[in-house]
Amino acid sequence: MSYSWAELRDIFVMQGFSGISLFSVLLLMGLGLALIFGQMGVINMAHGEFMALGAYTVYLCSTLTTSYFPAFMPYYFLIAIVLAFLICAALGAAVEWLMIRRLYHRPLDTLLATWGLSLILQQTYRSIFGAREVSPTLPEWLMGSFKPTATIDIPINGVFVLGLAGFVTLGLMVFMFKTSFGLRLRATVQNRKMSGAVGINTERIDRLAFALGCGIAGIAGAAFTTIGSTGPDSGSRYIVDAFLVVVFGGAASLFGSIVSALGIAQAQSILEFFLEGTKGKVATLMVIVVILMFRPQGLFPSKVRGS
Repeated sequence: MSYSWAELRDIFVMQGFSGISLFSVLLLMGLGLALIFGQMGVINMAHGEFMALGAYTVYLCSTLTTSYFPAFMPYYFLIAIVLAFLICAALGAAVEWLMIRRLYHRPLDTLLATWGLSLILQQTYRSIFGAREVSPTLPEWLMGSFKPTATIDIPINGVFVLGLAGFVTLGLMVFMFKTSFGLRLRATVQNRKMSGAVGINTERIDRLAFALGCGIAGIAGAAFTTIGSTGPDSGSRYIVDAFLVVVFGGAASLFGSIVSALGIAQAQSILEFFLEGTKGKVATLMVIVVILMFRPQGLFPSKVRGS
């Protein structure tokens, strides 16, 4: 099928904005994973389930607001985002204290343990919310779209999710590079033994970093509710793409996560329009694999001086 130049332009713009929504979710997921993997070397296979928990938090807030506080419908979503972050961060801190801290420097055991945790969380969601996917009632201001031209529709929820991802990214950058905790965190990443020798509580840093990464995954889940419905296995559908973002961008590189999330999301969105079924995702994966063959450290590798 042939397209005119005007049609191709409109397709690329609309698919680009569709990819922006996916980019925002992948970016938030990737930022949390980069923080956890880059800081502690922990492969958190349950990261997607923290995203699902954030989405279910928004759904619960929507249900309660609709039933008991309908006057607060225009405002509940912003409060739900904060609650999603706090709930996921609290669960992440508990998981680190109860399980992860006992498995450091044992990557296979950590992978298996967090995979088991993901199965437990999926079954918990299934028991509480059922196997069917659910969706919150979104505020009116998130609905609809605007038309910059007669043939292009840009969804408002996609623009909001992009703004949310940008706000969280900027906040994380400020937190990492302008606060004392960020300084201690980066020092621990650079040289854990020396950081401990100068008085930094590396165990506390690990717990807070894990909690922060899980909290950002909760925000990703809240963002996800604007573009899709939530089921017990919703998080597991994105975990592979999130790991691709981290590996392709370079572990512990926040800027690398931004660039790789944008590239992966845009490539998938555009290629899936022109190719049938999952061929677009396969083509994207093949390109990433080829690039990693020549640059296995990722696009923006971190410089680690010691463990």
